[in-house]
Parts: sequence; C-alpha cells; structure tokens
Amino acid sequence: MRRRSGFGWLELLIGIGLIALGILAFAKPDFALTSLVFAYGIAAVVMGIADIVLYIQVEHYTGFGPVVSLVSGILSVMSGMMLLVYPRAGAMVLTLLFPIWFIAHCISRLAHQQHIRQIAGSGMHTLTLVINIFGLILGFMMLLSPLFTLATLRSFAGIYLILLGVDSLLMAGSRMGMRR
Repeated sequence: MRRRSGFGWLELLIGIGLIALGILAFAKPDFALTSLVFAYGIAAVVMGIADIVLYIQVEHYTGFGPVVSLVSGILSVMSGMMLLVYPRAGAMVLTLLFPIWFIAHCISRLAHQQHIRQIAGSGMHTLTLVINIFGLILGFMMLLSPLFTLATLRSFAGIYLILLGVDSLLMAGSRMGMRR
C-alpha cells in the first residue's frame, strides 16, 4: 500500500520556491539587493524549517546526521529571520550570512546521504552528493572572498538555487512515492 509522506509535499513546495527564486535572480539583474535579501530570508526560514522537520523524522536514528540537521535548521531559521527583520543590515552582511547558509545546508544534506540512498536510491544519492559538494565549494569561495560574493552572488546563487530546487523536487517525488 502506498502512503504519501507530508514531508514530500514540503520538499515539493521548497523546490518550486527555490527554482522560482533562482530564475528571478537571472530575470531581474537590476533587482534591488534588499529585495533579494528579503527573498533569501524567506528561503532560509523555509529551508531551516524543512531541516528541523527532517530532524524530527529521523531523530530515532543515532549518529551525526540528525543533530546536524537540527543545528543547520536552527541556523537557517535564525539567518532568515535576521534577513527579514533587518533587510538593509542584511544586505551588508549578506556576504557573510549567505555563504554560511550555503555551507550549513550542504553539510546537513551530506550528513544524510545514507538516508537519502535508502529513500531515493543511488542515482538521487549521487546527484545530491554532487550538488552539495558544489555548494560547499561555492560557499567556501564566497566566505573567503566577500568581493567574489558581491560580484557573483546573483549568478551563482541563481544557479545554485535552481539546483537546490531540482534536488528538492526529486526528493519530493521519491518521498511521495515511497512504500511504507
């Protein structure tokens, strides 16, 4: 008997939102930085909530993965709330928060690779692994060079947000169709 997981729907909504945000980063190059900060704040809060939900779902597992998901979720929600409450200050510190958000989310996903393989199979496992390693490299490049972050934020963020969105859509499809 097939049962749909509520988390699959959350991943689906996150995927659609991230792809839309990534496309927006390309479509409106003159888009005000404070508006981008606000949009990224919303995305960080939603993704943080998703990481916390993932922690709740897998908390009975032992190991490093569930705790990393909880910490990543809390950091994402905190970062997102700061961006939403103080968008002007967020624009100034975006060069630090955005890379930290990328790194935290990628580490969370990488810590769950075994769980992803069990749920979605080896193809999704490999795709998620590659996307999140790319995200870690990008996150550290942005963290080490704030000027790089400012110069490339829109392009790299747009590409990465679209990749994260595709990853979430694929995870939603595999989670929604899984057998229990």
